[in-house]
Amino acid sequence: MKFLDLAKVYVRSGGGGGGSVSFRREKYIEYGGPDGGDGGAGGSVWAETVDGLNTLIDFRYQQHFFARNGQPGMGKQRTGKDGDDIVLRVPVGTEILDEDQETVIADMTELGQRVELARGGNGGFGNLHFKSSTNQAPRRANPGQEGVERTLWLRLKLIADAGLLGLPNAGKSTFLAATSNARPKIADYPFTTLHPNLGVVGVDNAEFVMADIPGLIAGAHEGRGIGDRFLGHVERCSVLLHLVDGTSPSIAEDYDTIIGELQAYGGHLADKPRVTALNKIDALDDDQRAAARAALEQAAGGSVHMISGVSGEGLVDVLRAVRAQIKADRLRERPGAEVEPWRP
Repeated sequence: MKFLDLAKVYVRSGGGGGGSVSFRREKYIEYGGPDGGDGGAGGSVWAETVDGLNTLIDFRYQQHFFARNGQPGMGKQRTGKDGDDIVLRVPVGTEILDEDQETVIADMTELGQRVELARGGNGGFGNLHFKSSTNQAPRRANPGQEGVERTLWLRLKLIADAGLLGLPNAGKSTFLAATSNARPKIADYPFTTLHPNLGVVGVDNAEFVMADIPGLIAGAHEGRGIGDRFLGHVERCSVLLHLVDGTSPSIAEDYDTIIGELQAYGGHLADKPRVTALNKIDALDDDQRAAARAALEQAAGGSVHMISGVSGEGLVDVLRAVRAQIKADRLRERPGAEVEPWRP
């Protein structure tokens, strides 16, 4: 299934049915009178989060969603049938934006959440509704209310507990493949990852979800490279894991580049808890490791984890550091974990 995290849709609710002008005329009935029924209400357009979806690819092939109109009223005090609603089924983590792509209409973060996007029009009153002591034969009825037409944007932000950051070829995909059940594409050229990947990581009898996004380069907030559009997928993360290539000749500059892009992106992303790790240390000797670590610690202003996604060195320690920054209610118990026996 292809990954799509931004889609434009056109929705329109149904219009209400018109009221009926009708009079009761039956044999052997001495007195007649108005008996026109009301029109039915138009259908509404809803958005609902469902399980089993992690992309908006369905909205690439269908962008128009129109609810049905209500049926008009009829004689014998019969009300028209209401129009059927239409439901847009979206994955958890979808933001619904107005046409300006800035105004957030709804943030769908829970399974089963349901939001009304366009309400159907009310049905018009039939002439029976206007009967009174001074107007016993009204000949007027209201038309139905028109539906609402809107242009909306759907933007998916994946629900993950931890997010991976780094320049292209920093080893993010290799790290995710070594620590989770995910199998992202791995190659020795930049921008191997073209869309976010999710993996379930387990450490110390607990599991959490980690997201790997395409690498950032200098000027990504201005649209360079793949741009910063994928940073939205790590906005919901509790902690960010920043991987720096230990074989790079400019370790401090690489670190500052990513931090600068986070600050330029905004949204308090740069203020999130962050764990820094020097990757690919399997390709360095002892002296190179010490020099690279010193350079990164000076740039980061704190401790640095030494890891290798290829050899597995230091992976458990860095995963424990990431796990410590995730709230306990977001962690899940690993299958097969030993449970302490109950004691009175």
